Amino acid sequence: MPSQFFGLYIAGSGLRASNAALNTTANNISNAQTVGYSRQTVTQEASNALRTFTTYGCAGAGVDTIAIERVRDQFYNVKYWDNNCKYGEYEVKEYYCKTIEDYFEDDGKTGFKTVFNNMSAALQSIVSNSSSESTKAQFISSAKALTDYFNNMYGNLQELQKDVNLEIKQNVDQINSIAEKIATLNKQINVIELSGAKANELRDQREKLVDELSEIVDVDITEYDITDSNDPGRKTGGTRYVVQIAGGQPLVDANDYNTLTYTARATGEKVNQTDVDGLYDIHWSNGNEFNLTNAAMEGKLKGLVELRDGNNGANFEGKVDSVYEETVTNAGGSTSKVTKMKVSVTADYLKDMKTCTLSDTGGHINVANTIYSYSSWEYDEATVTYTFTMKDDPETGVPDASRVGREVKTSESIKYQGIPYYMDQMNTWIRGFSEKVNDIFKAGVNAYEDPGCILFTGNKATGGQYEASDLDASTGNGYYELTAGNFAINDDLIKDAGLLGTRSYLSDDEVQGVEECGQIKEMIELLTSKEKYKFRNGSASQMLEMILSDVALNASNAITFSTTYKGLQTSIDNQRTSISGVDEDEEAVSLVKYQNSYTLASKMIQTLTEIYDRLILETGV
Repeated sequence: MPSQFFGLYIAGSGLRASNAALNTTANNISNAQTVGYSRQTVTQEASNALRTFTTYGCAGAGVDTIAIERVRDQFYNVKYWDNNCKYGEYEVKEYYCKTIEDYFEDDGKTGFKTVFNNMSAALQSIVSNSSSESTKAQFISSAKALTDYFNNMYGNLQELQKDVNLEIKQNVDQINSIAEKIATLNKQINVIELSGAKANELRDQREKLVDELSEIVDVDITEYDITDSNDPGRKTGGTRYVVQIAGGQPLVDANDYNTLTYTARATGEKVNQTDVDGLYDIHWSNGNEFNLTNAAMEGKLKGLVELRDGNNGANFEGKVDSVYEETVTNAGGSTSKVTKMKVSVTADYLKDMKTCTLSDTGGHINVANTIYSYSSWEYDEATVTYTFTMKDDPETGVPDASRVGREVKTSESIKYQGIPYYMDQMNTWIRGFSEKVNDIFKAGVNAYEDPGCILFTGNKATGGQYEASDLDASTGNGYYELTAGNFAINDDLIKDAGLLGTRSYLSDDEVQGVEECGQIKEMIELLTSKEKYKFRNGSASQMLEMILSDVALNASNAITFSTTYKGLQTSIDNQRTSISGVDEDEEAVSLVKYQNSYTLASKMIQTLTEIYDRLILETGV
């Protein structure tokens, strides 16, 4: 049977429950504008009834406050994270594609079309006064403006590639920082929840970190209950929180976490010919590879990698024909043996040195999933094979005959038009156009009755310029040596414009008169005729239109997707906030409700106090 003071205990439980509800409401109101905060509610239930062993059986024992819990729907969390990684990818693509588009836009002063038209006008001036040295010099000057244009574009795109590379590094640092914070929070949450309490604020902080992480890379979150090893059916209150990224690669597992490391490639170690030095390769800190080209990866990191490395799938790939040793003579006269690997190719862009993008300064090559190093290569047009000079890699050594017939590639194919793609487009135009122009002027006669010299060439990294023989495909890699970065005018023509081969041969020993300029007329036709020179089914003058159509389409797609996913992000976040966010009007109603409950419980205690006073002080015992 309950004591005479049982009512006071019941009223006290109501007072405590109302107080907990009021405090929770105060906390909600205080955090109404806190980003990532989840509304909290008090869970209450009736206390176990007290058996009285009388005719009415049991007596109610008041109320118990079971827990203060967050209101959060994991379904909307997952939807938000899935959408956020797509938004992160296209947001970064939108920014950089618009930047590339700005680079290629013709400003009417130094843009490609302006420069190209000036060169065409200069050619017309030679036609009207072909014996004048000044008109030839003016044309050479306009041609130099064209080479300067490509040099500047090359520099701009390389600087942009450096910026993207640096942003990849910063995102890797951010992933590591978030992983460490999540692992720390996991430990703190379990310390609290193993005692039976709920770590609401810490859970909010953890999910806010996952929100940030999901914009950088795709995330997969799993949380398991930890059970008693002696009694698997009993939950201990702790949980195992697991975070996987980039298509299922483990980042955080409870209190443990993995970190990513970045290593700058050595000078000259490149994937694409036009890559800047020092691009970062990403690995897990335990040495395992972090696959940046993983098809399942999404997020800002994917967008940055595609922008930095995307060559529209034009990576080197082939099959090993043979592996053999060759004796070479060193600079001091001594000899040594080097390993050579001959690789056959089938892709059209690898059969033509004007479209080849393979690094000529060395790099890594993947043979049947084993990474080897090479220092140089040569191409044999007759057999359609590349012969690589291999370096002794500290980890894998050099390939042997067992690799014959195995697949070869320098990198995974990235079918996106990133910075390397636009560099390659410029190089392809430069090489093809330069070859046609140089052939025209080499076939002409200069002012000194000698054969003309080449107009376009390239500056060597070691100093000097490429000669006509260097650009002969029968003796080397031909016009592959020219890039937008080293594109230049023949120094001899800058010094003496009379060396330009403007006149044509009428026969083996007869040349046009000094006022004639057959080669110039052929050159004028080359500028606008697709039959003379064709770049992607357009004439030479349409190069900018072709490249701009690519970058404009990529920018437009990025803007469309970025806008779409931004709208979805807002919509999903609104849905999530409608459940977990603090509604100030709703909290105001709760405040009045719990205030009334508290007042009534207090009134109950006051009433019982008066009863107990009468019972104790005025009733004879």
